Amino acid sequence: MCRTSLAALTLTCTLLGPGAAMAQTAHNVSSFTSTEPKQCRPVSVTRDGDGGGTRTCPGPQGLVVVISEDDLRETVSVGRTRKAAEAEPAAKTWFGPFSSTTPTIEWRQEAKDKPPFAMIQRWHLADIDDEDKDGRPKAKQLFVVTRLAPAGVKSGTSVCHVAYIDVKANSNAIDLAREAADTIAREFKCDSGKVRVIGATGRGVELALPR
Repeated sequence: MCRTSLAALTLTCTLLGPGAAMAQTAHNVSSFTSTEPKQCRPVSVTRDGDGGGTRTCPGPQGLVVVISEDDLRETVSVGRTRKAAEAEPAAKTWFGPFSSTTPTIEWRQEAKDKPPFAMIQRWHLADIDDEDKDGRPKAKQLFVVTRLAPAGVKSGTSVCHVAYIDVKANSNAIDLAREAADTIAREFKCDSGKVRVIGATGRGVELALPR
């Protein structure tokens, strides 16, 4: 896991481990921010004390990341404000299995001084059909590509999942995720588009898709 001060906001790591601060595919670039709790601001905590609640984290270009957890399932959304982020489809999109994200977001941008048009996160989904020796469900991993709202677009219609990439089933999963972000996200219609499965389908993607 990579760690840095929030002042940098651009982390010198990739979703797969240490690496360059800016990753490039075609003519687009990536920057990285952290969503570790200590880098964020708690907004609410669930009454039952199960660790759930909502926190907001800073993103690039003034964006606000809203992470909410309820019943051991997370949702992640982005907007210019917390209110805007919570109005987006992504704020209401959760997976059936227990789920959580790793604390690094990769942002895809046309240039490092341009607003991001998509983000990539590594998710962990609990597989109750595959338990470890202690009887706990093993986590299956996938990358989720999320479309972001272009400047000037009304909140509530533009931030949503556009692609799932199974990490175990694809040795080049992060490359597939970046390609999907670059080629699918900007033209994707959140109100009518169907999330794309990119690459080989594995257990992580199976758990993510609605049954």
